[in-house]
Amino acid sequence: MGANASSLDQKYQVAPFRKPSWTPKPETYPFKANSPGIVEIKNKNQWKSRLNALKDTNKLLVIEFTAKWCGPCKSLEPKLEELAAKYTDAEFVKIDVDVLMNVWMEYNLNTLPAIVFMKRGREVDRVVGVKVDELERKLHKYTQSSY
Repeated sequence: MGANASSLDQKYQVAPFRKPSWTPKPETYPFKANSPGIVEIKNKNQWKSRLNALKDTNKLLVIEFTAKWCGPCKSLEPKLEELAAKYTDAEFVKIDVDVLMNVWMEYNLNTLPAIVFMKRGREVDRVVGVKVDELERKLHKYTQSSY
C-alpha cells in the first residue's frame, strides 16, 4: 500500500499556487448614490424641499422614477448619467419607487422607468419606458425653452 501511495504522489503532483495575472474588477451597482449630476432622493422631506426650491425658477427638474429590481431602469441609468453631465442647466433627481411609493403614485405612474419633466412646480412632459431618443429630444426642448 505504501508503494502505491508514493507512485500516486508522483503521478498526481500538484503545482504550487500562483497568483492570477488578472485582477477582478469590483462590481459596480447601477444605483450609485454618488452619480455625478443625479441626486438620489431618500425621503419625503428631501423631495419636498427640492421641489419647493425649484418652484420659483425656470430650471428644468428631471425626475427619474426607478427601482432596484427593474431591469429596464438599470439599462437606462448610464444614459441618464451621460445626459445629466451634458445638460447641466437641468436638475436630475432619482426616486426609488420602493422607498417613496407615495411620490410615484402622486404622478399616476404605473410603468418603470418613468421620467417626469417639471418646470415651475408643474409637470410639462414625461417619458415612460426606455426611449432614449425621445428623452434626449425632450431634454433639449425644455432646457432651451422658457416655459
